Amino acid sequence: MTITIGVHSSNPSLYHLYHLTRLGLAQEELAPLGESVVFHPYTNGVRTGELLSRGVIDFGGTGSTPPVTAQAAGHDIVYTAVSAPRPEHGALLVPEDSPVRTVADLKGATVHLAIGSWQTHLVAKALDDAGLSYADDTTAVRSTDDSEELLRTGAIAAWVAQGAQLAAARRTGGLRTLIRTGDVITDRSVFFARRDLAESRPEVVEALTRALQRADDWAAAHPRRAAEIAAADLGGSADDWETALRTLPWRIEPVTDAFVAEQQEAADIFHRTGFIDRPVTVAHALAGAGEGAGSGADKAV
Repeated sequence: MTITIGVHSSNPSLYHLYHLTRLGLAQEELAPLGESVVFHPYTNGVRTGELLSRGVIDFGGTGSTPPVTAQAAGHDIVYTAVSAPRPEHGALLVPEDSPVRTVADLKGATVHLAIGSWQTHLVAKALDDAGLSYADDTTAVRSTDDSEELLRTGAIAAWVAQGAQLAAARRTGGLRTLIRTGDVITDRSVFFARRDLAESRPEVVEALTRALQRADDWAAAHPRRAAEIAAADLGGSADDWETALRTLPWRIEPVTDAFVAEQQEAADIFHRTGFIDRPVTVAHALAGAGEGAGSGADKAV
């Protein structure tokens, strides 16, 4: 059997596992189980649930939002592992001289973010904590290459930046952090698989998790080389990538009740604000959740 691993640039652990194929980390873990490995690169992590359901990939990873929207869309997924929290991975930025001092001041404002990614979780929860609605009280617009310039010129009120972009924006100056990601959400990388693989071949999932940790160990030990790989492939400077990568925990953890509760809170906020159109029971996306759990999307009432 061949295990297909989905990979995109927004998930650091999978990204470096893919770029370290010359070290054979995934194959080395899976070969004793009689399995081979191929990678399926794609650009939009939001599609991960769909690709799993269609059988294009067997295993993938994203931030916190895509697995919730995947369940809401009826895709049958199983959580397999998570990263440690990433409190410095991103931030909601405003101009240094902006009158926006608190999240409540964003009412009626335009915010640029990667819609459908963990950034939606960040903004939706921050607004919810402030008594505002993601759907009704702000205008969320998908980030573009011009988002930072639009923020600096005052055309938009706020922008969620992450990784090397965040490091570059802070290096340039003139912007202020309104929300530090870790003050609102844990912002974990999240890994999930097709239910049939997760439930019938748990040893394969365990091997993949070990391979991810080995890739993380390499990135933690070689931050400059990891930064050079990212800069050459994705753009930006190696210095900014190194700054960003050094903030990551590079640690894979099991799925816990606390994580499920975090995801359930996000799912409830998404449903309440209309980001997803039906409620989701996150616990249905666990191995052995029981026949009939299916996608974890409950009937709308």
